[in-house]
Amino acid sequence: MALFMASILAGGVTYFVYKRLRAASGQGKITQIVAASGELPAGITLASKDVTLVNWPTDLPLTGSFAKTDAVVGRPLIVPVQAKEPILERDLAVPGAGIGLSAKIPEGMRATAVHSNEVVGVAGFLYPGSHVDVLATYNPPGGLSPFTRTILQDVEVLTAGQTIEPDPQGKPQTVNVVTLLLNPEDSQKLLLTSAQGTIQFVLRNGADKKQVEIEPTRMDQLMGYAKPLEVPHSVASNAGRPRGKGVNPLPTAPAPRQPYVLEVIQGNQRAEQKFPE
Repeated sequence: MALFMASILAGGVTYFVYKRLRAASGQGKITQIVAASGELPAGITLASKDVTLVNWPTDLPLTGSFAKTDAVVGRPLIVPVQAKEPILERDLAVPGAGIGLSAKIPEGMRATAVHSNEVVGVAGFLYPGSHVDVLATYNPPGGLSPFTRTILQDVEVLTAGQTIEPDPQGKPQTVNVVTLLLNPEDSQKLLLTSAQGTIQFVLRNGADKKQVEIEPTRMDQLMGYAKPLEVPHSVASNAGRPRGKGVNPLPTAPAPRQPYVLEVIQGNQRAEQKFPE
C-alpha cells in the first residue's frame, strides 16, 4: 500500500513539473531583430557595420522592427539610436530620401532657412525640435500705422545653425540661421515676410498644438488713438430700413473721439486751439 501511494504521488509530481517546464519553455521562445551595433547619430546612411541582430522574446512583438539587416542597410537614420537599441521603421527615412538634413524632411514638406539673431532666436534657446510661432512686423507705405501679426503657428525648428540635434545640457546658443519645417505655401509666406518686414520667433510648448485667431496689433492701437472703423456705404444704405430677411443689420458705430485741445497763454490772454484726431 505504501509503495502504491508513493507511486501515485511521484507520478502526480512528475506530471505537474512536466507541465510547468513545458509552459516555461513555450514562453521562453526568442527571435532575432535588427539593432544598432553601436551608438549612431541622426543623418547617417546605415551600413552593414552599423547594424547587428539581437535576441528578442516572441511574446513581446515590436511593431516596425526588422528581421534582416539587408532591410535597413542603405537607408538614412533620422533619429539618434543607442547601442543594441532596436531599429524601427519610424527611425528611418524612406529609401532615396538622401542624407543629412534632407533625410529628416517628410514628404510634401520643405526646410526653409531664415536669418536669426539673439532676439529672433529667443535668446539662444531655440533648439532642433522646438516649436515656435512666427510674428511679422510691417511698416506700410503711405503713412499707415505699423502693425505686427502672427503669420505662422506651431512651426517645428529643424536646425539651429548647423546643429540638427538639441544640446543635451540645454545651453543657449546664438546662431545666425534657423531652419524651419514648412509646407510650400508657408515657405513662401515666410520668405516674403523676411523680405518686406522683420520677423520674430515666439517659443511655445511643444505639446501645445492649439491654433488661435489673433488680430494684428497696430501702433495707433497701442498709443490709444486708433480711428473707428468706417461703415461701408452698402451697409449705411440700410439705415432706416426694417431689419429682417435679406437686410444686413447695421453695426453699432463707436462713439466719435473728442478733438485735441491746445490752450495758448500769452500774458493775460488765453486762447484754445482745437486739432482733429
